[in-house]
Amino acid sequence: MAQSVNVPEPHGSEKTQRENAERGFVASEALTKNLQGVLVDFIALSLTAKQAHWNIVGTNFRDLHLNLDEVVSIARAGSDTMAERMRALHGSPDGRPAVVAEQTRLPEFPDGEITTHQAIDHIVKTIETTVGTMRNCHDEVDSADPTTADLFHEYIAQLEQQAWFISAETRTPQ
Repeated sequence: MAQSVNVPEPHGSEKTQRENAERGFVASEALTKNLQGVLVDFIALSLTAKQAHWNIVGTNFRDLHLNLDEVVSIARAGSDTMAERMRALHGSPDGRPAVVAEQTRLPEFPDGEITTHQAIDHIVKTIETTVGTMRNCHDEVDSADPTTADLFHEYIAQLEQQAWFISAETRTPQ
């Protein structure tokens, strides 16, 4: 069911005014844009993993149900970390629902109940897309701000581990 989304203006990140004692590094427009892209994918990953968590049925339900909450926790922590990093660098994060819906690169999760094996395939692809967003802009972010790139490393490692945990359920030995 495709619906149109009204995206409020302005949408996306923008620079804030420097205030009082705030000094130091100020993110470039490109760095702010990259952080915004990662932020919306983290928010969307959190929502998608919760949608799966609520609607899965079938084999190994409980294991996947609990594992999806781990993904949600990582995604929520990641969105908070990225938004706060943007603020520390005088950027303005935009996590409004319409903005997230418009800007995320994540695939849409199916409506209604879904088997655990179908959910595994979908959530692994969703995690890999989130990681791909960070990997695709990593070098540009690293050259502008290695500290932010270090934050990416932490979340890439955690999410790739989750993709491995979850995908192992449907793999067969080679």
